[in-house]
Amino acid sequence: MSRRDRRRETVVVRHQLFRYEGETMNKRTHAERRVSALEVLDGFVAGTYDAERSALAMQRRRGALGSFAIDVVMGDVWSRPQFSRRDRSLIVISVLAAIGSDDELSLHTQVGLNHGLTRTEIEEILLHVAAYAGFPMAMKASRVIDDRFCQIDQVDRLPERSPSAFRDDHERRAAACDVRRTLTGGRSNPDPDEDFAAFIDRLGEVGRVAYEWAFGDVWARDELGRRDRSIIVIAILTGLSRVEELAFHVPAGLNHGLSRTEIEEIMVQMTIYGGVPRAIEGTLAMQEAFAKIDARG
Repeated sequence: MSRRDRRRETVVVRHQLFRYEGETMNKRTHAERRVSALEVLDGFVAGTYDAERSALAMQRRRGALGSFAIDVVMGDVWSRPQFSRRDRSLIVISVLAAIGSDDELSLHTQVGLNHGLTRTEIEEILLHVAAYAGFPMAMKASRVIDDRFCQIDQVDRLPERSPSAFRDDHERRAAACDVRRTLTGGRSNPDPDEDFAAFIDRLGEVGRVAYEWAFGDVWARDELGRRDRSIIVIAILTGLSRVEELAFHVPAGLNHGLSRTEIEEIMVQMTIYGGVPRAIEGTLAMQEAFAKIDARG
């Protein structure tokens, strides 16, 4: 076993001693937090760099910002067990794409692959960015992600992709109706024409686009499960301070299999990637949504 492999094994073993227990965490020393951070950083780079040396280099270059990036971002937040690293990457890539943070998006595209996301899944995130943050942001993010894929493959251009399925409007509305059924926990109208008509009555032509495209085209795709899609959408809405929409999508996330603890964990991740004020806004909207559910009994 090489020196690096022995060090990685030691980090993982020591890290297990300092993991969270249930919903609470023991008070840790800085040294213990750094152990957790180095284990996370090692996963970020998939063992291609020495995590400890990289952490020290970050501190030297960035000072306090660099040490917080290691000890807080990785040691406090990324090391939490409430979500897998794969799901945390899903959150982070979604938010970075939605807010146009290009350099960080390129880095986290690679991190996401190292955490088990596929290229197809990363590309699928962009469809929700287009629907919930706008096509310009999605196109911009697509160029960043393509550049990273090209760097990995050492090519100038990626192979051609397949287009979306070409559906007639009645097919889109039927798919949207099924999506709405799962989003609402079965409370939406099961008749596609009637459900669509209600959307038009309420929202006019905006309702038409939302129903047929966002629900009927994007949400209905098979490339990601609906649980993952709820993670993405809740993260984007929180990052963009769209708290009114969270009133609908937080319960939808529960209907798609997320636990309350997992939805709260999205907000924890957002303290780092959207900022504390937006995470607090999202948390208050989440709590209000939970309270309404509880009040219904």
